[in-house]
This record gives sequence, structure tokens and C-alpha cells, in this order.
Amino acid sequence: MQEARSPIAMRWIAVASCIGVAVFVIVCTAAQFLRSDLDWTQAPLSFYLIGPGGWIVKIAYIALSASLAGIGTGFHRSLGAASRGRIPMLLFVISAIALAVTAISDTSTKPGDASLPARIHLVAAGTTFVCVTGAMLLQSLRLREDARWRPASGFASALAIAAFLALWIYALSHVLPKGLMQKTVIALILAWLGWAARTLWREAARQDTANGISG
Repeated sequence: MQEARSPIAMRWIAVASCIGVAVFVIVCTAAQFLRSDLDWTQAPLSFYLIGPGGWIVKIAYIALSASLAGIGTGFHRSLGAASRGRIPMLLFVISAIALAVTAISDTSTKPGDASLPARIHLVAAGTTFVCVTGAMLLQSLRLREDARWRPASGFASALAIAAFLALWIYALSHVLPKGLMQKTVIALILAWLGWAARTLWREAARQDTANGISG
């Protein structure tokens, strides 16, 4: 009975994850054009959490947070027992929690702000970046160990490596504008997450068909 229910649960997890990623992309992209008070090449995405429409961006952050947890859970359920691993899922869950904290903690537009809320926001944001890129890398490697997912592992690994390298270039280099570089990293992460959510959805649909489960 449990096997029969699993594809249905996977499908809803994947659908919710796709929606969360899409909401984040749409809202945060729109914010770049609507917030004329901010220079999108210089302002980090956190600045859009405050000011006009900030509450909508917060909702988008929470939606993406749910997607992170969903994608981690989805891969854990979809992969075979020998290849799933707990660490990628744990990192996805940690990144989900950290992103939610990033959304609800008050950021500051003032350089060098040492207030407690600003510090919490900074630590939470950094934790999100490190954990999600680490999860992406480890999960991509795990895909190679499952025959059903092996064909997708090359693309997933390449995109995860690109995001990981871009994150550290952003952290260690000051050549490019801060906002532009951060959003490049975020775009690469979102590309991987979008691919993952969509692929999990397709895998759930395939299992539905294989098991004769009506949609």
C-alpha cells in the first residue's frame, strides 16, 4: 500500500516545489524593475525585503524555502536506498530553514551595521548559500549511483559546480558589482532548483503511469 501512495506524494511534492521556485523567480525578477530606488547591479537581493513591496518578496522567500525542503525530500524518496544518502536532504532542509530566517530577520542597507537582527540576517543568508550549493553538488553526485537518474547526473553536476564556483568568486572577488554577481549566483541556483523540481515532477508522472495510477 505504501508503494502505491508514494508516486502521488512525490507528484505533489514536485508540483509544490515547482510553484515555489516559479513564485520566487517571478516576484524577484519583477522587483528588479519595480524598485527604481535600488540599483539592481549594486543592491543585494536582501535589500528588496524592505521598503515598497518588501512583504511580497518575503512571501517569495518563504515559497522558495518550502521548495528547498520539498526538493531535498523528493530526491530522498525518489532515489534507491543505496544511493539516496541523508546528507544532501539534511543540507536542503538546513538551507530551507536558513532562507526562512533570512526572510523574516531585518536586514540593513547601512554598511557595517552590527545590530543583532542584521547579524542574524547575514549569517542566515550565508548559511543558505553554502548549504544549498553543497546540497546541489552532493545530490548531483548521488544521481550517478541510481540507474534511473544517471543520465541526468552530468547536467546536474555541471550546473551545481557552476553555481558553487560562482558563489566563491562572489564571496572572494570584488571585481564585478556586488548585486550583479550575487544575482548571477542566485540565477544559477534557481536554474538547478527549477530543473530538479521539474525532473522530480516528470519522474513522479512516470511512476504514476508505470503503476497504473490515474492522475
